Amino acid sequence: MSNAPARTRPPLLLLANAHEWSSRALESILRPAGYAVLKAYTGRDALEGAHRARLDAIVLDTELPDADALTLCRALRVDPDISPSTPIFLTTPGPSLRADLLAALRAGANGLWGQPLDTEQFLLRLEGHLQAKLDADRAREHSLFDERTGLYNLTALERRVRELAAQAERSGTALTCVALAPDGAPHSRADDGPSSDSRVESLGRMLRKAGRLSDTVGRAGPREFAVLAPQTSAAGAVGLGERLARAVGDLTRAAGEPPLRLRAGYETAVGVRGGSAQPGEVVVRALAALRASEADPRGNWIRSFHG
Repeated sequence: MSNAPARTRPPLLLLANAHEWSSRALESILRPAGYAVLKAYTGRDALEGAHRARLDAIVLDTELPDADALTLCRALRVDPDISPSTPIFLTTPGPSLRADLLAALRAGANGLWGQPLDTEQFLLRLEGHLQAKLDADRAREHSLFDERTGLYNLTALERRVRELAAQAERSGTALTCVALAPDGAPHSRADDGPSSDSRVESLGRMLRKAGRLSDTVGRAGPREFAVLAPQTSAAGAVGLGERLARAVGDLTRAAGEPPLRLRAGYETAVGVRGGSAQPGEVVVRALAALRASEADPRGNWIRSFHG
């Protein structure tokens, strides 16, 4: 009987260990227990694997050649691509000392395992943490709020689009979405990390303060935000983007923080059914316009979907 929790797919575990013999030994325990294993041999490979796959658990060895396991664990704990409930275990080739265990726990790990490995206890603890992750992920999926910023999440934005579209259809007015992100090069993994995450959270708080009561502000991606503005035309979208940019600039100066410039894209549906986009496409097209603005060699900071 499998020790892995019942799921629609085998739980995927990232195993980062520079020693092939040790990696194979752990893999020989995990695969018969019902786990799929993604292997990495360096810290860099571990980060790339964490970004490339939807992981259920991570096991990091303390002797990775290019990374300190504690630092890597801290980085994974604030990575927006890694669920906060994803269990992270550390392994060490020798016996695990109390001081090492405490350091691992302070870095955000769920445990530290030394040698010799008690395989039965390891699998039982892993199963318990995975079940807790599954429960947390289910609750998060049904939540309407982004836990880092307190804004609506993408699920809530999509629901709100349908509500506002119905109102716009009845009144024959426009529905606009303005998508915003911090200025700079298009998002890359080099931008990830605690400081980047902090800037995004700060921007979310500022947009919540600067938004109008009639607008719906939400987080639409790792560093992207969307503002749904009813009864706002395309010209009004430009004005709204400029007003939000000024407000964010004022708030950063008042807080004594470094300047935070924005990029923006927008899309407008007029009368909804007869407009340029279907209601559900307004957010998607605004995000596409935002990406076009980020790549615009002419430097236009705000772009429409069509130009």
